[in-house]
Amino acid sequence: MDVSSDSLIPPTPVTSGQARPLGYDLLAGCAEALQAISQPEFDRAIDEVLKARGAARRVYIMGNGGSAATATHFASDLAKATRMRGIGPIRASSLTDNVALLTAWANDTAYDRVFAEQLLPVLDPADVVVAITVSGRSRNVLRGLSAARERRAATIGLLGGDGGAALEAVDIPLLVSSWDYGIVESAHLAIVHAMVGAVRAELLRLANAAQTALQPTGGPRRSNG
Repeated sequence: MDVSSDSLIPPTPVTSGQARPLGYDLLAGCAEALQAISQPEFDRAIDEVLKARGAARRVYIMGNGGSAATATHFASDLAKATRMRGIGPIRASSLTDNVALLTAWANDTAYDRVFAEQLLPVLDPADVVVAITVSGRSRNVLRGLSAARERRAATIGLLGGDGGAALEAVDIPLLVSSWDYGIVESAHLAIVHAMVGAVRAELLRLANAAQTALQPTGGPRRSNG
């Protein structure tokens, strides 16, 4: 969980007298929340990642708590699952993975600065910054988004609840409209897998097209007579 305990409404407890088994409401809530994701915004997010790859730019991902784990998962899948012959890789990394650097910035400045200070020296225009936050109010994530805006990088937000301040701070919001952090974090991971699958499918199409272009045309042979 990436927010303070008073940031979200706790999930309604399931009692033994209810018909559904314990925990099923979360599964149903995830399905309902995912169906409400904006298709146009989802498509825009995929396009932004593909544009970054085409321009040999980078994708940086950030989050706290459970969202930090999702950031690592997203970066790993983008970097590995989308590699294929004849197509340049997606250069993706999670800002939560370098513990030494993360704690150095937290210790020497403030925890609010841990993502912004990593981004400012390395961001280029056409890079992509992905913010994963249930509440949309995590100060270090918001400062990271501010750094991205300063460097003219594109921003994508995997958000929950009402989106918080991050809703207006990102170019492309993917909002999971639920106040249950379990539903939001689970839906965020599903979005990650869906995005990686869509990106991989498009890169596979490009790789096949490139391979076809390299094959001989198979035209008629010239006679020696």
